[in-house]
Amino acid sequence: MRGKITLVLGGARSGKSRFAENLAIESGLSRLYLATAEAFDQEMERRIAQHQEDRGSGWDTVEEPVKLQGTLEDHSAEDRVILVDCLTLWLSNLMTGDQPIEEEFKKLTATLGTLPGPVILVSNEVGQGIVPDNTLARAFRDHAGRLHQQIAEIADEVYFITAGLSQKLK
Repeated sequence: MRGKITLVLGGARSGKSRFAENLAIESGLSRLYLATAEAFDQEMERRIAQHQEDRGSGWDTVEEPVKLQGTLEDHSAEDRVILVDCLTLWLSNLMTGDQPIEEEFKKLTATLGTLPGPVILVSNEVGQGIVPDNTLARAFRDHAGRLHQQIAEIADEVYFITAGLSQKLK
């Protein structure tokens, strides 16, 4: 028996993290925030601090920019919901770290299918704009689209957030 998998997609500042946090709170389980962001500059440090302040108390936090599947395995429990924020930052970390992206996607989806507790995954939908003008940005968009499809296929629920409003897709 595996835990419930929920994917929350949306654009930047769409309200997807807040929506996902509320889902986690409503679960009534202990909450773990698995953060994939790395602060390489002061602006990102401020963003992370603001996210932590907005989230408030009641959360344990684990920061892991690359080894997502192992961290999920280490922390998943029937009485704990894990919120992963976010998959597109994780993808960026994989790309800049020269990791085998498709292999990491397969590991993640396989792991999600075995975890005892629920997982909520947050990710930026980046495929609805113009075609990027450079190879790296196009590769990122393409990888993100494939990742979202793979996660959505195995997810129990999928939501799309726009302007703070949720639309249940699955």
